[in-house]
Amino acid sequence: MNEELRRDIECFAAENEEAIFEDIARLVSFNSENAPALPGKPFGEGAASALEAALDIARGMGLAAENCEGMIGYAQLGEGGRGCERYLATITHLDVVPVGEGWSADPFTMREREGWIIGRGVMDDKGPSVLCLYALKYLKEREIPLRYPVRALLGVNEEIGMQDVEYYLKNFPAPLFCFSPDANFPLCNGEKGIFHGKILAAFPAENIASISGGFAANAVPDRAEATVRAARLESAGRVTAERAGEGLWKLTATGVGGHASLPKGTVNAVGELIDYLLENDVCVGREKELLRFLASIHHSPDGSECGLAADDGLFEPLTVVSGVIGLQDGRIFQSVDSRYPTNMSGEKIAAILRERAQGLAEVSIERDAPPFYMPLDKPEVQVCINAYNAVTGENAKPYTIGGGTYARDFPNAVSFGPEHPERPSPAFAGPIHGVDEAACKAWFLEALKVYILALIELEKLEF
Repeated sequence: MNEELRRDIECFAAENEEAIFEDIARLVSFNSENAPALPGKPFGEGAASALEAALDIARGMGLAAENCEGMIGYAQLGEGGRGCERYLATITHLDVVPVGEGWSADPFTMREREGWIIGRGVMDDKGPSVLCLYALKYLKEREIPLRYPVRALLGVNEEIGMQDVEYYLKNFPAPLFCFSPDANFPLCNGEKGIFHGKILAAFPAENIASISGGFAANAVPDRAEATVRAARLESAGRVTAERAGEGLWKLTATGVGGHASLPKGTVNAVGELIDYLLENDVCVGREKELLRFLASIHHSPDGSECGLAADDGLFEPLTVVSGVIGLQDGRIFQSVDSRYPTNMSGEKIAAILRERAQGLAEVSIERDAPPFYMPLDKPEVQVCINAYNAVTGENAKPYTIGGGTYARDFPNAVSFGPEHPERPSPAFAGPIHGVDEAACKAWFLEALKVYILALIELEKLEF
């Protein structure tokens, strides 16, 4: 990158800094967790409002903007309109996971602390959505020659199904190349397979009168509760016990939440609750055996205790996390999230769990997306890596992840920042999908420069 371009991009970032974070705060103000469909709003009121607000921001920049039946939206720079077939794209999402409990302030009122912004969605993925819009604004204001139109795609169903992308690819041609700012820098060229399963007990609960915990299959739960039948129980470790009536006790377990693909450093509240039930002999017979089976999953995020351990040398080893627990028609159910490498499959995971369950529970597959891998020698991949290193002065290398982004759904795509798990962060800064989700303002401005440079250089390629 020549010095004149570097200075101009830095000047643009500085001039727009205040507006960027005001726009992020605007999007954070919407609770865009997916909800029951409404007319014209297939993913609920909050997601629809967030999408329209983002498109309004784009229109204010002079970009063309379209809401596609509430399923997805996009801002576009360049000729071709809705029907263009050869274009570049970014893709982010505006929906969020439920907030959970334990936030230090309102999750939907973005606040700043020591150079960081805090609020649900600031990092995943409303902040990056705004960065993509401002990257297009730079191209427009500087009148950068465009060989290909550029779209900033804005999804609203990434967290629980990706029906938005399914709709888009059925109704629009896929972009020539697409990057998704929904992972770590410098660039992710591969994603593990994603298995979501459900374990459902084969019999009604007995001494467990009620049980609940977790809020999403792809998040480590930070709280779980149960009401159980017992003579006497006492608080211990992360579980508090309170009398709830004659022969009844209410148990509340706390943990440390986070993304299911990154279980290291988390504490699964459901696992803490199950361990407590086993250690205090609350359950007997088949109910106790079921809890032992569930505990084998909680005890080994690498799958070693429940027979799922796998490592192909290409991706990081398999991870497995149990998320939501509850009662269905009086029977205990437990969700299971596994991120698996190429030498495992969703069918194999389900088969192993069924065998381990020994008839105590049914195991069903709720979702299974196989791994994908993008070769590093592709020019568009090299452009993105080089853009990051040019802006930062680093010599960072690409990597693969256990998380799932939109990149896996497109024929030619990668995930591309803006997270930096390798950089130290303050104790008050929570993770994506966790309490007090946070993002560093300086790192966001750096990411904007990377995205601008990457789009400029991508426009020079022959596709």
